[in-house]
Amino acid sequence: MYVESFKNNGIPYLRLVRNDRVTNKNGIKTATKTVVLNIGPLSRFDDGLPDYVDRLKQSFKAGNPLIPSLLPYCSGEITPETYRFSIKEGSPDCFGHPKLFSHVLMERILEELGLNTFFSSYKGFTKLQYDVYGFAKLLIFGRLLNPASKHATVRQNDNYYEPLLQDFNPDNVYDTLDFIADNKDKIIRRINTNLVKKAHRSPDIIYYDVTNFYFEIGEPDEDVLDDEGNIIERGQRKMGVCKEERKLPIVQMGLFMDDEGIPIAIETFPGNTLDHLTLRPALKKTIDGLDFSRFIMIADRGICNYQNLLHILDAGNGYIVSKSLLKSTKKEQEWTYDDEGYTAISNDFKYKSRIRKKKVKDEAGNPRTVEEKVVVYWSRKFQARAERENRKFLDFLKKLEEHPENFRITAVQSKALRKFFKKECVNEETGEILDSSRIRAFVDFDKVAEYRKSLGYYQIVTSELTMDAQEVIDKYHGLTQIEDQFRVMKGDLDTRPLYVRTPEHVTAHLLICMIALIMLRIIQKRMRDSGVVPKDPDAYWSSGLSAGRIQDALNKWKVEELSDGLYRFMDVDAPDLKLILDAFGIRIPVRLYRRAELKHIKTGINVFM
Repeated sequence: MYVESFKNNGIPYLRLVRNDRVTNKNGIKTATKTVVLNIGPLSRFDDGLPDYVDRLKQSFKAGNPLIPSLLPYCSGEITPETYRFSIKEGSPDCFGHPKLFSHVLMERILEELGLNTFFSSYKGFTKLQYDVYGFAKLLIFGRLLNPASKHATVRQNDNYYEPLLQDFNPDNVYDTLDFIADNKDKIIRRINTNLVKKAHRSPDIIYYDVTNFYFEIGEPDEDVLDDEGNIIERGQRKMGVCKEERKLPIVQMGLFMDDEGIPIAIETFPGNTLDHLTLRPALKKTIDGLDFSRFIMIADRGICNYQNLLHILDAGNGYIVSKSLLKSTKKEQEWTYDDEGYTAISNDFKYKSRIRKKKVKDEAGNPRTVEEKVVVYWSRKFQARAERENRKFLDFLKKLEEHPENFRITAVQSKALRKFFKKECVNEETGEILDSSRIRAFVDFDKVAEYRKSLGYYQIVTSELTMDAQEVIDKYHGLTQIEDQFRVMKGDLDTRPLYVRTPEHVTAHLLICMIALIMLRIIQKRMRDSGVVPKDPDAYWSSGLSAGRIQDALNKWKVEELSDGLYRFMDVDAPDLKLILDAFGIRIPVRLYRRAELKHIKTGINVFM
């Protein structure tokens, strides 16, 4: 049973109805709607607050109706329905075919992000002949539930209780990728507009980091040149520093996120683009045009370039970024290591800060002066972790210093030692490397000592002159959680290796992965906000259920048709799935369902609290 609103002579009324199956005069079972209770005109009960009908429906489902006269129908005083159906041996109904039902939740999320109206309106505007929204849903849902190739994802269409596509050409999946790439910026704007309006997103903090994805191809893309050798178009799949140490062509991806861990935007770059060269183009392309109020950009030291920071300041925003201590001036290092001025929280942590003015150049080469706060701190825990992570290399350096004659340097060790080389001992013309017996001559052990001394120390610079030093440190540490985003994309969402070829399809693929990640984070946020899972300060964005557990739970949410139009849910009592359903207020009473009742479940889902 469910509450229904209908109109009589233009006046809204409320009634309680039940869907039944009856046999007509021809002996065929058909669906019919039975009115259990005429509640009365809506105006009699409406409390004047928004969404009264939706709240009434939810309260009835929860067993605590806003209208007291409905209470007996919630408490089981109505005689439970007895289901009668028969299945004959040899009938196809003897075999079950459970279908995914979790897409109803994901569809509601896409609707709240405004993507249903976006795709529908643009389809009409461009006069597309195929179901671009249906294909987009398949690609996004498939990436979240069962990542696969594009054609394999299209074949998942029949896995859903209500197939997302009807009478389609599978090759249109690539046309959909073109459409998504062509409208990438509009899609990102639509998502962010709706998150601001419906989820009250107001990012005071925006995190930025860069990762890359590899392609299992033989050769990188070549640049397109004109007759004079000038680059017309840069190849995208290029050799670069792969985060996963694969010697394969890669593409760079910059990701912006808010302080809830929900992605804001992505930008893609050729694989040989240095990290710090991605920020300004990414800001200009997306963030600068999103009309956010003032925010603080947080990024790691790979992005710490004053041309980037001046662009952020000139847009009226702020920054908190780390800066390499070993690349700082000797005077800055001496101030860091000097015990004077430190505030000790315990024997394991201390910090200090100062305000400084620094002369820098903007992207046009003009001299500028910036005033910023420098925060340095030392942590015993971070020092121990750094020593643990670099134990083999540190032991190697110690043995190398004591007995250089016993070592033959491998290519990997040579690369790691490069930052400790004395420049005057390398022949830049011939590239000659001294033999291992003279290794002491070109390894600068003073630099090695500086490296050991720096372990446990961190340096952060910020435009926020009045912000407390500890708050600066705390806000910066939120950046560490962005690594979880990349792990989810590369692991649970199976973003790489990439098998699409064109720059447009690469862009579309990564945007689809970003939307899937947004949906995942919205589910996790709803679970935190609803209180069904505790908030974990060490893993705030993914508190409660990991991405993998949510993925498994959504794959369990299935429905199976029995006979005579009756359906039963599968595994809705599974612990993880029940947590998700409870978080969204989705009630699945223990009973069988008819098709109209299944449709009613989707309409009652509220995505944002």
